[in-house]
Amino acid sequence: MARGNITKRGSTSWRLKYEAGDPDPVTGKRQTRYVTFRGSKKAAQAELTRRLAEVDTGTAVEPSRVTVAEYLRGWLDNTSDLAPKTLERYRQLAEKQIIPYIGATLLQKLRPAQVHEWHATLLKSGGKDGKSLSPRTVGHAHRVLHRALERAMRLETIARNVAHVISPPKVETAEVTILNADQIADIGLKLEGYGGRYGTLPLYQIAVLALGTGMRRGEICGLAWGAVDLDKALVRIEHSLEQTSTGLRIKPPKTAAGRRTISLPASVVDILRDHKRKLSEQRLALGMGRLGDDDLVFPMIDGTPYPPDKLSRDWGHAMRDRKLPATRFHALRHSHASALIAAGMDIVTVSRRLGHGSPSITLRVYAHAFSTDKDVASARVIDALFSAKPSA
Repeated sequence: MARGNITKRGSTSWRLKYEAGDPDPVTGKRQTRYVTFRGSKKAAQAELTRRLAEVDTGTAVEPSRVTVAEYLRGWLDNTSDLAPKTLERYRQLAEKQIIPYIGATLLQKLRPAQVHEWHATLLKSGGKDGKSLSPRTVGHAHRVLHRALERAMRLETIARNVAHVISPPKVETAEVTILNADQIADIGLKLEGYGGRYGTLPLYQIAVLALGTGMRRGEICGLAWGAVDLDKALVRIEHSLEQTSTGLRIKPPKTAAGRRTISLPASVVDILRDHKRKLSEQRLALGMGRLGDDDLVFPMIDGTPYPPDKLSRDWGHAMRDRKLPATRFHALRHSHASALIAAGMDIVTVSRRLGHGSPSITLRVYAHAFSTDKDVASARVIDALFSAKPSA
């Protein structure tokens, strides 16, 4: 059993001396550690007891001068466990919300109290120009730190994960934005024929597909004609287009549940047939040849992928240009899901259609939909979703 002692160095300062393990097998020298501790004698004895227990149980770690900043950057520069988009977001959070505040702290010296103070600072002045930061963003930064410290603990660089001791700020659940039947009908009426500044944006067709299937933005941008069976009224979600600061890439769904087949409403099939005909004519006119299975359903005019971030910007411009509700593109997915729930579709089917990992996720996101007045919501919203007609 490891041994140690305490020596008084000042009024509230103590030197802890203890054996850090068995003697070195080569030199035979004892592995002795010296630690300065500030506080009461009782607290110093408790700290010595804790360190000796770690030695006895094999959980003690070697002293390290690595800072939180050094460790975070080293982890993010060398990890292969994160998707490019996730890695980019983690780096942003590390550089803006973690490192400027606790980055200079030695990794092994980081304590729960510092994590708590860090949260408070971010909530008060962690945003741009010293403005407050939302609890949700602070929670995202906390989870990055927690994941990094969890890895450090597994590698025995630290003895415990202090971010596990302190919980992130509580976030109030925000109700998702849902378009009602009148708004959906208005979007269908005012977006038809809208092409943006250069008259080439198929936002009407994209909106109809999003409302009729609940597909995500990246799934729509990455959809190829080979995954669309208009005769059987089915679309297979096999890929998604991801956009990061380094460019675009086609990737498979993040989970097995994301890879799915969705039935298409008849009106959506009609609109896609019409869109495919016009796209084929456009390609032939530009000398780009016939459409193939690998060609995207909603490409840019030159056949290149439609960047998801550009789609969101174009959607915002269209809402302003046509004096429509200032809603995010993702509201179309929410509207689709809520309409199905309001119409009485079982939650398991809705969850599978949306590509959620489990029905519990769907229940959590759309809990509000179960308290909706179904007599008012269901028939009118579903009718508005699927009543669009192809343009001439």
